[in-house]
Amino acid sequence: MPSTTTSMVFFYVYVLESLKDGKRYIGYTDNLRRRIEEHQKGKSLSTKPRLPMKLIYFEACIDKEDAQRREEYFKATGGRRFLAKRLRSYYKKSKL
Repeated sequence: MPSTTTSMVFFYVYVLESLKDGKRYIGYTDNLRRRIEEHQKGKSLSTKPRLPMKLIYFEACIDKEDAQRREEYFKATGGRRFLAKRLRSYYKKSKL
């Protein structure tokens, strides 16, 4: 029986940090590299005035709805607390 190779599509939830004002942007995409490039080129109205942006965190999901739900969680109070704890070392090092 011939083997079939299926390409798995991932959906990414990501967090960007503005190097201008230190604020975070949270989003999701099915192509992380392309989306980061779009942000860096000013193609996103949400991040354009806060450029440059730096990718500081991402997660991959195999289901689009799971990624969307995770994005919404990160934007809520509990998710912001999770990210603060998860990125504790990053923030500690960035203040040095």
